[in-house]
Amino acid sequence: MDAGQTILLLIALIAANLPFFSERIFFIIRVKGGKKHLGWRLLELIALYFLVGGAAWLLEARLSTPHQQRWEFYAITACMFAVFAYPGFVVKYLWNARGR
Repeated sequence: MDAGQTILLLIALIAANLPFFSERIFFIIRVKGGKKHLGWRLLELIALYFLVGGAAWLLEARLSTPHQQRWEFYAITACMFAVFAYPGFVVKYLWNARGR
């Protein structure tokens, strides 16, 4: 694995956890109750998946012609992105619930 792939995986890992560490919707809009609902976090997670995927596609397009991908590729990368989000989910919802 070269440095570009490692950096892209680190960016995906960070992006997948961002929705769980901010109480603002898309890091801009304040929530009225002060707590962001899980649905907003999942929507942000999906948007960040497409943002990171678009960045990866642009990087690939700069190097060569991007490979055509089938649905299996997107299913695997979406599951991988969800696994990357697990630490943020644990810290936000499970870690604090244990101490109550």
